[in-house]
Amino acid sequence: MTHARTTAITAATVPVEAGELFYESVGEGPPVVLLHGGMLDLNMWDEQSLWLAGLGYRVIRYDARGHGRSSTVAGDYAHHDDLHTLLAHLDVPCATLVGHSLGARTAVDTAIAHPESVSALVLASPGVSGRPFADPYVAHHTAQQLAAMGDLDGGAQRFVEHFLRMWVDGPYREPSQVGRALRERMHASASANVMRHARGLGAGMPREVGAADRLASIGVPTLVLDGELDSSDISSNAQAITRTVPDARRQRFASAAHMVNLECTGLFNLAVRSFLVSTTDLN
Repeated sequence: MTHARTTAITAATVPVEAGELFYESVGEGPPVVLLHGGMLDLNMWDEQSLWLAGLGYRVIRYDARGHGRSSTVAGDYAHHDDLHTLLAHLDVPCATLVGHSLGARTAVDTAIAHPESVSALVLASPGVSGRPFADPYVAHHTAQQLAAMGDLDGGAQRFVEHFLRMWVDGPYREPSQVGRALRERMHASASANVMRHARGLGAGMPREVGAADRLASIGVPTLVLDGELDSSDISSNAQAITRTVPDARRQRFASAAHMVNLECTGLFNLAVRSFLVSTTDLN
């Protein structure tokens, strides 16, 4: 069956509790929602959005609260409730969620808190609420980020550089071993985020579901994708999901760290496409 290749993009905002979310929607067909990683924005999915729409899906991507063009954090909030509100506003009763890092953490929380809204999960370099970070490499750079927050002269750039060391380079590579274009792109995105939402740091706390102890309750097809060069925290999360979520599958990419969709775009897209074909009906 031939599917219309709709490339007209709708961009708008949706009101949520004490704020609004900026989103884009493109294509027609089964809905797929792309959830970006922390400190980034919806543009990290540029390599997937129109491609998925061309395959016959309705692709929705949005900036999480405190990111991109969505509202700055002004009080306690819940990313999974924000997503649920967005889906209701767009009249999407159920969708496949494709999340990266923080976005995967949100996707997992949503599958637990609002199971009727989720038909399948693709969890890339996943975070899991309730699972603490334990990798010494991550702990070191997180401490350096906290120190940079108190420095009015150059603190923002140091904050971003430690983000890049953790979540772009990873513990097994020096910056010079990472593609320059990828590193510059992530630097620009994270820097813009810091500048736009700096006043929201510490303004509120995320309400989460404690997914670490509730993974077995997830009842939808689940694919986990992670890089062998990522931190041990992320590898541990990926292993826990694969071991605990019924029938979850895992694929690892040997040459990638945290940004698997951008470092291994071809293999990542192939894995996502195969999974979507097996879990959604395009007819």
